[in-house]
Amino acid sequence: MTYSDLTSDQLKKITTLGELKAAGYVSKSVKEELRDNLIKKIKAKEHSFEGIWGFEDTVIPDMERAILSMHNINLLGLRGQAKTRIARQMTVLLDDYVPVIEGSELNDDPLNPISRFGTDQIKEHGDQTKVSWWHSSDRYSEKLATPDVSIADLIGDVDPIKAATLKLPYSDERVLHYGLVPRSHRGIFVINELPDLQARIQVALFNILQEGDLQIRGFKLRLPLDIQFMFTANPEDYTNRGSIITPLKDRIESQILTHYPTEIEIATAITKQEANIHQEQKGRVTVPEVLHELLESVSFQARESEFVDEKSGVSARLSISGLENLVSNAERRAIKNKEKKTTVRITDFWGVVPAITGKLELVYEGEQVGPYQVAMNIIGAAIKEMFLDTFPHPDDHTRKQEKDPYGTIKAWFQAGNKVDLLNDDTDKNYKKKLDAISGLKIIVSNAGIPDSQIYTFMELMLHGLSELEVITKLYLENTSSFSDPFAGMFDNLN
Repeated sequence: MTYSDLTSDQLKKITTLGELKAAGYVSKSVKEELRDNLIKKIKAKEHSFEGIWGFEDTVIPDMERAILSMHNINLLGLRGQAKTRIARQMTVLLDDYVPVIEGSELNDDPLNPISRFGTDQIKEHGDQTKVSWWHSSDRYSEKLATPDVSIADLIGDVDPIKAATLKLPYSDERVLHYGLVPRSHRGIFVINELPDLQARIQVALFNILQEGDLQIRGFKLRLPLDIQFMFTANPEDYTNRGSIITPLKDRIESQILTHYPTEIEIATAITKQEANIHQEQKGRVTVPEVLHELLESVSFQARESEFVDEKSGVSARLSISGLENLVSNAERRAIKNKEKKTTVRITDFWGVVPAITGKLELVYEGEQVGPYQVAMNIIGAAIKEMFLDTFPHPDDHTRKQEKDPYGTIKAWFQAGNKVDLLNDDTDKNYKKKLDAISGLKIIVSNAGIPDSQIYTFMELMLHGLSELEVITKLYLENTSSFSDPFAGMFDNLN
């Protein structure tokens, strides 16, 4: 049996360097480790990055090529494009356990120690040097770059207490308190939002990548660190806080561009996967598939909106938070009405507004309009698009000289009727109000809509016709009021 055939339980029974050598252990760099395990996955036709949707033909192949090339990687893209998630997924390509010299701050490889502590242990104890095991989940470190991040945080600093206690000069390696980067030796280290890191600290990273040395308080320490570096960044033309210095950018071998989902179906799958829906909510609230699509359409509309800064982007978290709010709004209504089950409605989308306003970076015109109104406009645009994808345009019959398919509905409203859909209407009252509108149910049924979603599409038609100004919609506190656009226009003429 070779070393690679040993199970995790068998590995953890190895406690000394001698036993490790006898088992056939061979030192391997973290990049070689990632490469070998990726090759195994490709051969086995397994997904290298589970749960990452929409990147199968773009980002994932680029990532696999970079790993096979043993490159340090920079993921460049707007917020909410799964950059950090991809970085965290890298741990699945690590070995389950690797041996380290017991007590080593730098997780020294027993066959290739780099620290003074590690080399001293082997000199003193030889094959009896104690060995412990480091799990793959612990071999990942992450740091959000902010302007206040210091050299001491990332690289390290002199510990005067150690120096005084051990009576050693500051130039001695043993008085150093190591930062996050050295402590990530033989692991994966991620820096999020790299451009926000001060230039002088980026230079320190450059030294590590280029020369393999640390410079702390003017003292140069040669440490051939074995680290898989991962960086994330927004496009440089978006952030005004800084940029990636050219020498560092040149040493990051692969820069991979991420993107938002290009299809509603993919975006829907991501949102369903990531949304934190309580088990109790799942039992009480049903979300029609068409409203899942409508929610994603809101995100797509936001990314195209003239009021939203396209350089900032619109995070996938908008849809995720939106779905959570959507379900919670329906749940709240069901609890108030003492209903065991309910279905999400389009009126519940007004509960999504807080999830939208906090996720948008507005341009000046958007700020003038106001975040609330921008959010409402975006929801309206999504409703309009879905309506036109499902039902004929109200003006089509004029161009085609055909009978107006919405004639009965228009006549009902023109007769002075109106309908008020309350956010907190019981399911019974909600359906009763929709059924009262002449011609509404017939048109929806004739469109081939499944019975289970009839009322959802009936409501969609109402909102869609209002967005196209066939009927009028007013928001009155928690009520959507639909009426004829000319209702009341002549009331004051007499």
